[in-house]
Amino acid sequence: MIIRPAPAKADAIVALLASGGIAAHLGLRFAAGLTDARASLPLLAVLVIGGVPLVTRLIWNALRGRFGSDHLAGISIVTSAILGEYLAGAIVVLMLSGGEALEAYAVSEATSVLRALAKRVPTFAHRWRGEAFEDVPVADLAVGDEVSVLPHEICPVDGVVVRGRGTMDESYLTGEPFTISKGPGAMVLSGSVNGDSSLGIRATRVAADSRYARIMRVMQEAEQRRPELRRIGDQLGAWYTPLALAIAGAAWWISGDPDRFLSVVVVATPCPLLIAIPVAIIGAISTAARRGIIVKDPAALEQLTLCKTMILDKTGTLTYGRPTVSDEVYGGAYTRATVLPIVAALERHSRHPLANAIVRAAADAGYHLPDVEWIREEAGARLRRKIGETIALVTSRALTAERFELPPAQPTGLECIVILNDRFAACLRFHDVARDDSSGFVVHLGPAHGFTRVLLVSGDREEEVRRLAEAVSIGEVHAGASPEEKVAIVRQETAHAKTVFIGDGINDAPALMAATVGIAFGQHSDVTSEAARVVIIDSSLSAVDALIHLSYRLRRVALQSAVGGMLLSGIGMAFAAAGLLTPVAGAVAQEAIDLVAVLNALRMARSAPAPDDFQTRIT
Repeated sequence: MIIRPAPAKADAIVALLASGGIAAHLGLRFAAGLTDARASLPLLAVLVIGGVPLVTRLIWNALRGRFGSDHLAGISIVTSAILGEYLAGAIVVLMLSGGEALEAYAVSEATSVLRALAKRVPTFAHRWRGEAFEDVPVADLAVGDEVSVLPHEICPVDGVVVRGRGTMDESYLTGEPFTISKGPGAMVLSGSVNGDSSLGIRATRVAADSRYARIMRVMQEAEQRRPELRRIGDQLGAWYTPLALAIAGAAWWISGDPDRFLSVVVVATPCPLLIAIPVAIIGAISTAARRGIIVKDPAALEQLTLCKTMILDKTGTLTYGRPTVSDEVYGGAYTRATVLPIVAALERHSRHPLANAIVRAAADAGYHLPDVEWIREEAGARLRRKIGETIALVTSRALTAERFELPPAQPTGLECIVILNDRFAACLRFHDVARDDSSGFVVHLGPAHGFTRVLLVSGDREEEVRRLAEAVSIGEVHAGASPEEKVAIVRQETAHAKTVFIGDGINDAPALMAATVGIAFGQHSDVTSEAARVVIIDSSLSAVDALIHLSYRLRRVALQSAVGGMLLSGIGMAFAAAGLLTPVAGAVAQEAIDLVAVLNALRMARSAPAPDDFQTRIT
């Protein structure tokens, strides 16, 4: 619909020329008192320099079968030149070129997040060499390099803390209004603002692959995609253009006055008006980015409001994606206070997947961990270590069931057996527990957003998947599903209603692509992020809820701008057809309508208040 014949800078120049030509004409006519052809020379210059190229491009597009509402502008310019209404024609040129310049400004305002992100990217880093650090370009950093992030500096790369303890403010990237404690082993994100302490960071990604760089690349890619909502403007223009020409022709035929035709066509010219739709979309993309939501394909923002089926992966989506101590059974006289600190002291030296869960449980309980005297890895057993006078063994049920009387095995999850001084001490059980907000999110999807079906699809065991489904109030479950089976399920559901699929693993990538809207929790897999149309940088179901609300708000604002502006133009056409608006007055009226529509669309670049329907359920 929108034809972009020249760069934004050229549009601005033409708009300035048109403004100058109109001002010069008014000066010659009213200040100098000229009423002959000399007063119209500036207007003729505007029509030739600005109007002729525009009409030429419109003719070329028409020959190629590309028609749009812009052709009303071309008809207005040609008609005004034929009828000698040079001022009206010059105002139409100003309207079109000024509209393009206004769009460029609006896009610039809407994409201010991109500019801010670019400005915040550090250009140099303090890389350690021996006992001192040297300043090097961030692009020269390699994986494994150790850098120093000084107090209040911006972290230049994604990495892991290896020295120091402090805090980092990640709110600019995550939207969370608090600082995050950082110590050895903690992950840090490029773009985070360091607190009062100096931290040593070992780079885990080069700068070009960092989270910050990915945000920039995905945002730039999203800008270049053709948004689905913009097609609404094309559809509106398809009937609006012939309707406007029919009204203009009828006014001319009934009145016998060709100026009526020109007046109607001028006031109907909607090209700058329909710029409001892409401006609203870019504003929505910007707003989403500030909340850690990267919209790779803007069409997802329109499709999301039409989806009725939500399909959810399990691990890392409805759960935290890491094992957590969910049950503890102690034997004999042993208690949590006597066993858990010893086990955690062992596990903090281990890389086993369950080790972190045990260490976290002890830390949450505030236990002091004793020192380990020696460590031994044994075939078949996990760890045997000595702590004071205690010989501790952390092992499996299979290796201990014949020697010790153990509690019954659980049907789901994982477990480990703790033996202290050759006596059964504890059985620690683990589950990937549901997120705190999972149940509230699932329950509110129907009442708040009109979803009629919610499915849980996972490759995990049946018992584990059903346990989670019951915890979060999902009735339909597909367990043990392979990536191919996930795709088949998604395609089957999409054949009946538009679908949203949310996942985070590489095996979710095909399903993300098959769904109407694929949403990835993007911390874990670049493959998944590439397959999805929307990426939630920080795994959060509340961010998904915010995205849905943003999609509804975008559709409302875009249609307000497009349909509301056209209705105002329709009123103007009625006045023009009745002879109550001259061509010049019609052009001025249309310019005002266009300005109001674009300014309304710019509201999408401002963050709306957080929705309370989901927040109320999870707080």
